Amino acid sequence: MGRMHTDREYEAELTALRERVLLMAARVEEQVNGALRAYQTQDSVLAERVRQADSQVDQLEVEIDGLCVQMLARRQPVASDLRFVTTILKIVTDLERIGDLATSICSRVLELQGTPGAYRPSALQDMGEAARNMVRDAVDALVAGDARKAREVSRRDQLIDEQHAAFFPIIARQMEATPSDFDHLMRMISISKAIERIADHATNLAEMVVFMVEGRDVRHVHEDKPERKQRAE
Repeated sequence: MGRMHTDREYEAELTALRERVLLMAARVEEQVNGALRAYQTQDSVLAERVRQADSQVDQLEVEIDGLCVQMLARRQPVASDLRFVTTILKIVTDLERIGDLATSICSRVLELQGTPGAYRPSALQDMGEAARNMVRDAVDALVAGDARKAREVSRRDQLIDEQHAAFFPIIARQMEATPSDFDHLMRMISISKAIERIADHATNLAEMVVFMVEGRDVRHVHEDKPERKQRAE
């Protein structure tokens, strides 16, 4: 994540910025892991712990934004340093949104506490595991400055989209079989949507890693074709 400078004060500022971003990424990854584990184990204590941790991620976003603005104003970075700082401003937004979505999953977990033993489709757990791996690998790519790994993360987004789309017929059939479970099943759909959005933000993060490392903007573009990629907002 960057190169060394002869200006020690400047290098210290860049190092501090890198460290805060990596700390935020690690916290967000913990949130996603905790949220999905809370869903799988119906652990309300863990769900609440993840929700409470969201304020720490929000504070890190504010701190990092401040560091970036200060560096742009005081140092007026150019070339790769300018790309690094401006990309960080985008990365922290996606990290914060992933944290919010993990918190949303935990809120649904807490709401489901009144329905022990209710229907919990394995398809949702599989999708959650795939999204969790995308977040983990996107963060690893960020840490290592690995554009190849970041590209591999981006390619997996379509699979999550397909799993999310396939989830609706599953829930529709269950609603027909047990109409009394409507509220519970709607919460399943909400969790599925949150997982799908986590994967989207992990993809955004991976694309920003490619830009940071190579200076190439690959957002919305299939790299093997010139046309723009359409992905849900």
